[in-house]
Amino acid sequence: MSIATKLPSAEEIALAKLGSQELSAVMETNGEAQTINVIDKNGKTHEVTIPASALSLMVDVLTHLGQGNSVSITPIHAELTTQEGADLLNVSRPTFIKLLNSGVIPYTRSGNRRKIAFADVMKHKKQLEEESLAALADLSALDQEMGMGY
Repeated sequence: MSIATKLPSAEEIALAKLGSQELSAVMETNGEAQTINVIDKNGKTHEVTIPASALSLMVDVLTHLGQGNSVSITPIHAELTTQEGADLLNVSRPTFIKLLNSGVIPYTRSGNRRKIAFADVMKHKKQLEEESLAALADLSALDQEMGMGY
């Protein structure tokens, strides 16, 4: 897992915006691997073939950096610590542990440490988002019924 611990500088933001735009413009959309040229510090050009999915991910990373965000990449099959899980859900670690203890999110133990599958945390996060959207739709329908004009 790779985690950026600081926000990008103004120079990094500008470079990321430009890089995202340029990479998007030359990226093939047919879903196949693509060869790009990379110039090393000695000026030598190297051809690198990259899967389309990785190029698309690079564009996403550059786009987020260009917006001033730090970026974290987590493999789908990764196991998370309780703090990493809490960070993904944007809740405190004690709140996250309550979710684990109540069985809302499954986990395993390795010694005295809990390990949580990234996929399980993301499944819970998606469920929370769906519930929020449904509640918002209900509120909107109620507003309409009451003629509040929202």
